[in-house]
Amino acid sequence: MTSPTAVPRHRLHVWLIPMLWTLALGLWGLSRQDSVWRDEAATWQVARRSTSDIMHMLENVDVVHGLYYLLMHGLFTLQGPGTTTLRLPSVLAMAVAGACVAAIGHRLAGTWAGLSGGLVFALIPAVQFHLQEGRPYALVAAGAGISTLLLVSALEGRGHVAPWIAYGGTVLVCGLLNWLSLMILPAHMATLVWARAGRGVWARWAAASATATTGVLPLIIFSRSQSGQVSWIPPLTWHMMIGPAILLAVGGLGALLDRPRAGTLSLAAVGLPLLAVPQLGLIGLSLIQPLFVDRYILFSLLGLALLSGAIVGAAVRAATPRFPKAGQVILPVVLAVTVAALLPQSLAKRSPASRVDDVLAIAEEVRQVKAPGDGVLYIPAARRDTGLVSPDAFAGLHDIALAETPERSGTLKGVEAEPARIRDAMLARRRILLITDSAQVAKPVAGRRDRMKTAVLKEHFTAVADEQVRGRRVTVYERLTTGRPT
Repeated sequence: MTSPTAVPRHRLHVWLIPMLWTLALGLWGLSRQDSVWRDEAATWQVARRSTSDIMHMLENVDVVHGLYYLLMHGLFTLQGPGTTTLRLPSVLAMAVAGACVAAIGHRLAGTWAGLSGGLVFALIPAVQFHLQEGRPYALVAAGAGISTLLLVSALEGRGHVAPWIAYGGTVLVCGLLNWLSLMILPAHMATLVWARAGRGVWARWAAASATATTGVLPLIIFSRSQSGQVSWIPPLTWHMMIGPAILLAVGGLGALLDRPRAGTLSLAAVGLPLLAVPQLGLIGLSLIQPLFVDRYILFSLLGLALLSGAIVGAAVRAATPRFPKAGQVILPVVLAVTVAALLPQSLAKRSPASRVDDVLAIAEEVRQVKAPGDGVLYIPAARRDTGLVSPDAFAGLHDIALAETPERSGTLKGVEAEPARIRDAMLARRRILLITDSAQVAKPVAGRRDRMKTAVLKEHFTAVADEQVRGRRVTVYERLTTGRPT
């Protein structure tokens, strides 16, 4: 099934150039002006815990990210915490994913299709966002790229057993990083159907897939007990379908231009299922339980990149009879136009404003305004991540509401005391620092504890300082000496 358009002597360059391109884009502005937002703060503070504390936490929350947290714990132990350590794994992973796109495209549709697909992949806005994100989704994308490349290799007859062993192992690791990545299996099944794979291929694929799924199944079952963590995801609405519709339209155009034929392993046979099946699958799951968050199926964008490469490859094929060096002109022009069009987004995604908040910036404000004997409160309790990520900035402050630390309770934010006890502790303080969201992103105060905190501050304290930085807010309250101010 080897494509006649493959040019082996160029293969190294085809995958290497997109890999270096993606690395360069990932390292550009990697620290985002030394900012870390709330999702990354979860990675940061969990990775600093001991292995036993992490395992204790996974019994209660975030078991779906358990493998990733353990990997980051190892990196933080070796390199120390920092924005580079936090995000570099994602940069490297996306570089691998881009290289896989280029290699697959080259094998199935030629040099220009592979090269353009690999280069375009790194420019996709969602890829640029997660390229510099301290979360597991880029690692899953890399695994999806590797498993798809292994599938193509197996279908081309490269090796008998080894590619399938590696395939099953890669899918297993991806599933342990994010079990929704198992949707790559029905996508690959569609590829096998399209390519009319033989019985031997089907048997080996089924064995590898069943092994990987069996390995992930305990995680799937156990994570259902923690399904409340995704209760924030809104129900599916029609306007949520606009993005997937556009992606599928672009992918469909690429598939048509690839001139696919039934029974042939083509770029369309690999790329279109890889794009469409996870998108449609997540939509289907969301009709049962709201789960539609695009990062959960970030890996499907490998299919979009492959099919984008098919579009460029088709343009080169059409122009080559009249202009033999058309590829040397068309690809640079397409790349330059795409870079220019997406430059505002590229710059925006490398700024702190691209995320909803920055836990490090407000920590520096706390360092400036705190005084000996001060207490600190968090509304909501999840904003405690500021102190957990920057403990030095909060040294000397008494966490008024905290009854049990996150490590001891096996949670992300700890366990707070009952409202009455928090009230008594607040009234025993002369000054209190309140850490909360800035007015632009803050949600209405909810929960008995937070309503009580707000009421006591309003009745018995007055604000003497208020700073809002990058989505977070610190307000300094002092105790009223006689009654309420008029």
